[in-house]
Amino acid sequence: MDSDLSVSIPRVLIVSRRSVRKNKFVDFVGEYHLDLIVGYGAVPVIVPRVSGVHKLLDSFEPIHGVLLCEGEDIDPSLYDAESTNLSPEELEQIRRRHASDTAIDREKDSIEFRLAKLCLERNIPYLGICRGSQVLNVACGGALYLDIEKEISNKFAESQRVKHIDYDNYDGHRHVIKVIESSPLHHWFKDSLEEAKMEISVNSYHHQGVKRLAQRFVPMAYAPDGLIEAFFDPDAYNPEEGKFIMGLQFHPERMRQPDTDQFDYPGCPKAYQEFVKAVIVYQKKLNSTTSVPKPMKLNQEMENKRKVILWSFSFARNMFTTGQELHPSKESELKAGAEFPQCNTALSQQENRLEQIGATMRNGGSYIERLQLNEESESLAKNVMGKMSREQLSDLLSFYHVMGQICSEVLERKLNGINCQ
Repeated sequence: MDSDLSVSIPRVLIVSRRSVRKNKFVDFVGEYHLDLIVGYGAVPVIVPRVSGVHKLLDSFEPIHGVLLCEGEDIDPSLYDAESTNLSPEELEQIRRRHASDTAIDREKDSIEFRLAKLCLERNIPYLGICRGSQVLNVACGGALYLDIEKEISNKFAESQRVKHIDYDNYDGHRHVIKVIESSPLHHWFKDSLEEAKMEISVNSYHHQGVKRLAQRFVPMAYAPDGLIEAFFDPDAYNPEEGKFIMGLQFHPERMRQPDTDQFDYPGCPKAYQEFVKAVIVYQKKLNSTTSVPKPMKLNQEMENKRKVILWSFSFARNMFTTGQELHPSKESELKAGAEFPQCNTALSQQENRLEQIGATMRNGGSYIERLQLNEESESLAKNVMGKMSREQLSDLLSFYHVMGQICSEVLERKLNGINCQ
């Protein structure tokens, strides 16, 4: 088994939700999420909702996917909630009715918004369920209804209102949504949709929802009252290419028959399946761009040649910095370094520029003699360089910076039996 699990298994970050048990805070993540992530081939990495974690997210690298799901209401100051027409009395009623959700958790907000923006910046696969879809929308400039019942439902006749949360029938409650044709949701549930209606029934645990959808997203489903129930980014959705940015207001992982693990529809787990597919591809792409090749092992002949070339360059540099003259008996020690660029045409442009100031790798010895590098070597060098343009100085500096890279490339070509002429 591969000992480097970070390379062999793609990692999906999931932020925990804080609750109280036996008078103490505990963090948890719904097990259905974990089962599906593991079942489709990724490993869930739980990010604990504790103070300061938002500053330590680099420690969770590499990140191949992010799943954000349950949690409290998002801090209204993060979107334009001030535009609401709700009165202080209505806001208090909302806080009392949805007490467990309206207790703002700014630490969780901070962690999840950083992760969402990281996914958007790097195109890391992202699946937002319920609150996670709201985080995604707000992170991209969208806004939310503070309370669906107060802001939407009350505008409809009672018989036409959609109940988006039912505390008396919490897991059993369902309401209809209309699926948009040709959307990913349509493809996942196509075997369960009647062509004339394009409807499925979904669970619902939320009192808030999308008020203004961010411009980059396209709706995939609506509730009968017009609330957006699912959306995605069409420019960032192609699981086969490692792309997946999506938000679902309902919980497909919990849409199961009573007292069984059987899903309401065959398409329910598809969001997780396609998400993990994208995660796996994204990980492969990431590994291919960041992997460091193992160092080549040279045979004895090539190792000796490498040492000779290295010594030649080192000897030439030492001559220049100390001002020592080249003794005729030492010319052979510069030979390897002088011949090195002759087999790499990539140096020709740099050589031409150096020739303009009277220096090339091949005539380094005569150049040293002309400048009479002794006590005046540093002064002469400064005078020569002082007459050079900024472009020439920049080229000269760049030349020495690329020497190491060129040496490595030519050496690799020789090791692979490729002629560098």
